[in-house]
Amino acid sequence: MMTAEQLKGSILQLAIQGKLVNQELSEGKAVSLIQEIKKKKQSLIKQGIIKKEKELSPIAENEIPFDIPETWEWVRLGDYAEKVTDYVASGSFASLRENAPSLKTEDYAILVKTADFSNDFTQNLTYTTKHGYEFLNNSNLFGGELVLSNIGSIGKVFIVPKLNRKMTLAPNSVMVRLADDQLRDYLYHFLLSPLGYEELIAITSGTAMKKFNKTDLKTILIPIPPLEEQKRIVAKIEELMPFVEQYAAASTKLNTLNASFPEMMKKSILQEAVQGKLVPQDPNDEPASLLLKKIAEEKKRLIKEGKIKKQKQLPEVTEDEIPFDIPESWEWVRLGSILKLLTDGTHKTPHYVTEGVPFISVKDMSSGCISFSNTKFITEKEADELNMRCNPERGDVLLSKVGTTGVPAPVDTDIKFSLFVSVALLKFNIDLINRDYLINVINSPCVQKQCAENTRGVGNKNWVMRDIANTLIPIAPLREQERIVSELKRLIPQFSVLEQKMER
Repeated sequence: MMTAEQLKGSILQLAIQGKLVNQELSEGKAVSLIQEIKKKKQSLIKQGIIKKEKELSPIAENEIPFDIPETWEWVRLGDYAEKVTDYVASGSFASLRENAPSLKTEDYAILVKTADFSNDFTQNLTYTTKHGYEFLNNSNLFGGELVLSNIGSIGKVFIVPKLNRKMTLAPNSVMVRLADDQLRDYLYHFLLSPLGYEELIAITSGTAMKKFNKTDLKTILIPIPPLEEQKRIVAKIEELMPFVEQYAAASTKLNTLNASFPEMMKKSILQEAVQGKLVPQDPNDEPASLLLKKIAEEKKRLIKEGKIKKQKQLPEVTEDEIPFDIPESWEWVRLGSILKLLTDGTHKTPHYVTEGVPFISVKDMSSGCISFSNTKFITEKEADELNMRCNPERGDVLLSKVGTTGVPAPVDTDIKFSLFVSVALLKFNIDLINRDYLINVINSPCVQKQCAENTRGVGNKNWVMRDIANTLIPIAPLREQERIVSELKRLIPQFSVLEQKMER
């Protein structure tokens, strides 16, 4: 079973590989950010605020551990950070510190030790003498810096709080100061990622007591996104971390959390998909409005040719119904308006036989796939009669509407079968609506919420045809539908694997 730490590592690793949030071309490229940092450092050097450092070696091709998005850049920590330093005093550290409560005044500085961050930072603090603070001038802290343990407990990283007190760095630690807090937050998560830990371990030496120095720390590689993307990555990590913390803390509810966490993540991804946030929009895509026009024109033609019946006019979508904003190229529609046919199976119990045509009810497709393993059978003649009104074919979608409601299942078979009333049949032009996109929309929280609200009854609850037809769904341009499906096919299996591991 995956531990909370492994799950956190997986999220952080996706983040630093550019796979946690989308890239947005409008946010520019990281090379511009790196150039700005370089200019600022040169300005600080001219002002005498920081010292000019030895130039770091260029990054070789064989050093790069993985590919990153085109808008990102690999950079060494020393070139990215404003300042990297460690405890600079020599001789006895004991002569520079005091623990007496009487010394806790503004004249004495807090010695920031990595051990202090294990608990409440403000408890059991160590203070320097006035001489100690002045002696350790190059290691003084203002708050907001990153502090790393560089001896023994490699991989511990902390953000120094802003306490409005003099603070300075204690031994066995290294300080990294960034130009601003926004740059720091991304670097903080990088250092906690699996790659960040590997980079730190790679520069350590020693056997009994492993350690690294500030000079080697400056050489480690960091994948840098544009600043705006850094902000979105940090926001996404902070959004996900509470789930990880819940997973780690709720030992008494572990089984429940194990089962729900992957599903929660899956729902979150599906919700992003139907909000137009999973893949970027392409201005060259034909907008959904034209797609809907083609669907309407085709339905008119089929009605005129007598191939389908004229449907009852559905209510217009009103502003107060819309649950969230979607991209301008998308459209809100009612499910029934994009279908050539929406019907359900026979409302009468047929005459069952031992062999014949499979008769599918909700129990045979409630898993999201059609199963013929335990179906009942009806005669060929009765199936033909039933299929005159409700004829499921390859490319259609079934939808559970009685009992377990709101479960879609694709028809991916040429086996002839008939349907019971507990299952609805959705027919549409698969050249105009991507079937997998429609299935994912139905599975999304947006539609499932409507399903739950409109499923009525006491015993065998029912999602009636009228409410199914009136269901509000977001329609993306066809090409974007295809991109969304492709991305979901990449992501969703990862959560299935996660769920399986959690069950072990």
